[in-house]
Amino acid sequence: MDGSQSGAVQRNACFPIACVLPTSSCMSDLTLNPDQLARSVIPTGADPFALFDEWFAAAKDSEPYDPNAVALATANADGAPSARMVLLKEHGPDDAPVKVGGGGFTFYTNAESRKGEEIRSNSSASMLFHWKSQRRQIRIEGRLYEVTPERADAYFHSRPFKSQVGSAASDQSRPMAQRDDYLDRVEALRAKYESAGKVPRPVHWTGFTLVPHTIEFWMDRDNRLHDRRLFTRMADGGWSDTLLYP
Repeated sequence: MDGSQSGAVQRNACFPIACVLPTSSCMSDLTLNPDQLARSVIPTGADPFALFDEWFAAAKDSEPYDPNAVALATANADGAPSARMVLLKEHGPDDAPVKVGGGGFTFYTNAESRKGEEIRSNSSASMLFHWKSQRRQIRIEGRLYEVTPERADAYFHSRPFKSQVGSAASDQSRPMAQRDDYLDRVEALRAKYESAGKVPRPVHWTGFTLVPHTIEFWMDRDNRLHDRRLFTRMADGGWSDTLLYP
């Protein structure tokens, strides 16, 4: 017993959590290094869209797969939430419906899917980007607005032909008796439209833009001394910001 207790103390001696009361052997471990004591590195007064671009560019250089992957959370009319990964396709200060303005973040999907039905009944949503290689995340909250049919057409037909076929053949989120049923649809559409090189966009296949009212930037720092700054859209279209306790 004495040996195991001694071993536990020895294994944890380098971590302040082992020091219930500061002792001479632990005092040096309780001293934070200059990097941990540094002020916030997320700039106040920044344009959150420009800051997003900066972080997104860094993620593109370091993330091995899909740096544009984002968790999209929606809820039904009763407020029951659900989440899934989607791909960000367009974004920026001008990426929003003209009637709304203010910029946004756009993805595309089947509007007859579960998320599409939830969006139709409750337009409030949030996105969360997590770039593990950067030790950063960005959380965006706001309302979703459908893109125009012309914009949906343009994006749909920018996709590879086989992706158009796969999307058009799918009753997304609906029960499927067997996979062969889906593959038969895929083959039928491929044969029908291969000579044209494109598939007509299904009317239920569209895009949505999340127009944010808040954007939060989070950066990991040692010993849980993380850096968080919340940007909130003001009535005049500008942004205010504040630090948040981690």
